[in-house]
Amino acid sequence: MSSIQTIIGFHSILMRLNQDPVSIKTIYIDNKRKDKRTADIIKRAEENKCKLCYIESDRLDNLSNGMRHQGIVATCSKSNIKILNIEDVLDSSSENTLLLILDEITDPHNLGSCFRSANASGVDAIISPRDRSANVTNPVVSKVSCGASDIVPYIPVTNLARTMRLLKDYGITLIGTDGNASKSIYEIDTNKPIAWVVGSEGKGMRRLTRETCDEIVRIPMSGDVMSLNVGVATAICLYETVRQRQFT
Repeated sequence: MSSIQTIIGFHSILMRLNQDPVSIKTIYIDNKRKDKRTADIIKRAEENKCKLCYIESDRLDNLSNGMRHQGIVATCSKSNIKILNIEDVLDSSSENTLLLILDEITDPHNLGSCFRSANASGVDAIISPRDRSANVTNPVVSKVSCGASDIVPYIPVTNLARTMRLLKDYGITLIGTDGNASKSIYEIDTNKPIAWVVGSEGKGMRRLTRETCDEIVRIPMSGDVMSLNVGVATAICLYETVRQRQFT
């Protein structure tokens, strides 16, 4: 397996420059771009002694596998992604522990969106099944997450239900999400150690995942749309926790 990861776009590359510039191998820039945004990132890269390479746009298209790259692509080491063991999180758990459990989120766009919201809302770690989940090193994940997938600790586990039971043994309340639940997300107390549990679009949580949760809640819907994108739903749930912890 290659040890090199491709990251795409200004936000993702700037995040990597801020967090782990040593991991960057080469930054490739469209040789026709002369705007301030490009100049700023070039300056930042030069300050960190990163290798810069100015190339034609069609070569950037090849490097990014056809993804929209904004005229900038970087190759870097994968080693900085924070993949932890569940014990690392449990040993450092506190009254403010906030975890996000993603049950079979296979779309890299959705995974990237969840990482972005997790970072913004202060999630301590994301837990996901090792199989049947999008690859966290997929360049789409990095781009959509604006680089947050390099920062938020990520824990792939072999048996999700067993891991959830272990979290419960440590006093972490598991709150699952389901559009058919009778209780609203605004009816629960999140001022305690919690883990939000989100299932995939279409299927939702698997049966055993659902049965292991302490609470099942829904996001109130008043329009004609029957469901929300999983990334949007995750953000709403996480920020209900932020609201309660900061303003109640």
